[in-house]
Amino acid sequence: MASVGLVVVSHSRRLAEAAVELALQMVHGEQPPIRIAAGMPDGGLGTDAMEVMAAIQEVSAGAGVVVLVDLGSAVMSAEMACEFLDDEAADVRILAAPFVEGLLAAAVLAAGGATLDEVAREATAALSPKIQALPGGDEEPEPAPQAPADDWGAEAADEASLPNKMGLHARPASLFASTAASFDAEVRVLHERGTVAARSPLALATLAAKYGETLRVEARGPEASEAVAALLEMVRDGFGEAGPEEPVQQQEPAASPSNAAASRSPLGVSPGRVVGPSRRMLPALAEEPPSRQVPRDGVAQECERLEQAVAAVVAEYRRRSSTAQDEAAEILSATAGLAEDATLLAAARRRVEEERLGAPNAFWQAADEVAATMRAAGGLLAERATDITDIRDRVVSHLLGVPMPGIPDPGHPFILVARDLAPSDTSALDPATCLGIVTVEGGPTSHTAILARSMGIPAVAGVVDALDIADDTRVLIDGGSGQVIISPADDELDGARTKPAELVPLAEPGRTSDGFEVPLLANVGSGKDARGAALAAAEGIGLFRTEFAFLDRADEPGVEEQVAQYRAVLNAFPGRRVVIRTLDAGSDKPMPFLTIPGEPNPALGIRGYRTAVDNPEVLARQLAAIVRASEDSEADVWVMAPMISTVDEAAAFARLAREAGVRKVGVMVETPSAALQTADLLEHVDFVSVGTNDLTQYTMAADRQATSLGELQDPWQPGVLRLLREVGRAATEAGKSAGICGEAASDPLLASVLVGLGITSLSMGPRALHSVGATLAAASLEQCRRAADAACAAPTAAAAKQAVADVLGGGRAAA
Repeated sequence: MASVGLVVVSHSRRLAEAAVELALQMVHGEQPPIRIAAGMPDGGLGTDAMEVMAAIQEVSAGAGVVVLVDLGSAVMSAEMACEFLDDEAADVRILAAPFVEGLLAAAVLAAGGATLDEVAREATAALSPKIQALPGGDEEPEPAPQAPADDWGAEAADEASLPNKMGLHARPASLFASTAASFDAEVRVLHERGTVAARSPLALATLAAKYGETLRVEARGPEASEAVAALLEMVRDGFGEAGPEEPVQQQEPAASPSNAAASRSPLGVSPGRVVGPSRRMLPALAEEPPSRQVPRDGVAQECERLEQAVAAVVAEYRRRSSTAQDEAAEILSATAGLAEDATLLAAARRRVEEERLGAPNAFWQAADEVAATMRAAGGLLAERATDITDIRDRVVSHLLGVPMPGIPDPGHPFILVARDLAPSDTSALDPATCLGIVTVEGGPTSHTAILARSMGIPAVAGVVDALDIADDTRVLIDGGSGQVIISPADDELDGARTKPAELVPLAEPGRTSDGFEVPLLANVGSGKDARGAALAAAEGIGLFRTEFAFLDRADEPGVEEQVAQYRAVLNAFPGRRVVIRTLDAGSDKPMPFLTIPGEPNPALGIRGYRTAVDNPEVLARQLAAIVRASEDSEADVWVMAPMISTVDEAAAFARLAREAGVRKVGVMVETPSAALQTADLLEHVDFVSVGTNDLTQYTMAADRQATSLGELQDPWQPGVLRLLREVGRAATEAGKSAGICGEAASDPLLASVLVGLGITSLSMGPRALHSVGATLAAASLEQCRRAADAACAAPTAAAAKQAVADVLGGGRAAA
């Protein structure tokens, strides 16, 4: 049986893809035919009637087609597309349905085999259940699809209480609806907050049925009894989700005096080992404020109040950005841009003007809709949903005249505990008082992690029940291993700081105890970073991340702007090595003018040097800017390309760089392919530098952003160490430089292993220079080589650490 086809027409390709992904997550079983017609061929905003027509033709299978549109001109494109179709073409309905809710409803109904009329009707009414669920209002909204309360003529009925911890939220509601649609029966659900049609996932979700509340299912028709039985069995089974009565797995107190915080694979995202009293983040607004209706003659004033609140919050972000440092300033500036985005404000205004909602509710709902779409998109975009929530809370707090959520100030050093931190929160942290950070959410590329590393604050993410830690509880965290210990015993405090770390400069140039020189360099992203690295006595720059000048921009910086940025870094290290990495776009660093939006797996997609295949002019302009900046500098400039996988790529980049005037050309080794072909790569380039973060990710098939895979993201894994041995061996035989610029270089114990493997320089955050230098100075080159052999022979990461500790005389390895 043919299904109704769906076409999604939007000005924004990203918005359409995120909305479709969200809708299809609610579809259980075979997906309906669905196509996107969104954006312009050059990646800009707009709609194309010919693309819409082609999409309609693709999904037309005889059951009709529903077209969902976002803005007014999208309607015009859809109507024009229909005019281009043959007279005998499919029955096409262009709906005035809410874009996200309508698509979700249409996808579930179409997948369940509903008719064109049913899909169109449900999609058009999709916003009604949400409106009906909101309190207040003097106008009666169109009711959610529901059956008459009396004399309905049910032929089968039963009831059950919800065991789901989260209640009847969107996922179980969509599963319930699609199952109901599979029976030849008319089914309704009765709840204390209303009676709704069982085939409407949005109507079911907006019942807001909570854990322990009763759902009554009634049906009539040929398969009434079967429908009721199947649906109630699904309810009693909790839709496959765990209920709150399920015990949380915790260590027994008797087993250890220092129970580890109950966490499923927490992930260290900023290195350092600290212990101190905990203090939870001051809570944001817990829920949407009570709704109120605005009188018709007060709408204009309410819109003005809304605009003033948004402007005030944007101004505050800008103020903080002007006083913050480096990454914090960049991220706050980007968040200010999100806050003043015309789309977000327009969506809130529309709710005030059309629904006469008060400004706090209008902005809350508009922001929540955007955040939900971002979360559904996954990846980096999902992490930015925290920024939208922060904007929402600050605008609504301003409108309500209540204190803004923020960082606690207990008057002494503390461990900050939070669900997650928005950039405005993290940038407000004072490294002089915040010892460390523990969060429930976030990942290695979240703003929390980026800023914590830049400020030298240890951080652990993915501690699922961190919010259960009471204030003033003694907590130990290790931002390298991801360890979190509540009430640690005295024998577990080895190496843990109780005071904020001071920046200790490198005491002397990096070398082993017998004089083998190992330059200790710094990773930087700006001129300010470079000046800080110089204060830490770094011997040079081993990684200049040029993409920080490109992030959060709609267009590419001009050559003159790039020259100024590069010159600021080079001038901080006259006569010293400065290794510049060309643009590392893609994956967790998308750039609208360069990368492809909506890649299903961007870490394996168009990133790094691969972006130059379709956009060679961007790389050419960057190389020209680097050469111009180096001509006015006394620095020893080296240039390398990221994400090189083949010898042909290395050769092509070397040719381009040398033609541009670069004297020292290299490539990054971040894939197992590059590691195994290092000898071949070095036939074309002057040096290699290993990005251990990505090399570990690709070797272990463990996403760097996955907080549940911390053990697999450890560069001590034997598979990773053995690849590094191949890199060192090839570089030694070729007589060329092989550096490390990933997080592995910051680990003092691992640094000795890397030197033993043949690595000739180490680059790290400036705060790690002193400890790495001290550890290297205590071991001879021969000891480093024996430590490397022991590590590579070990069967596990833990065994490798212990073996190295034994060789170097360190005793028990740190967890």
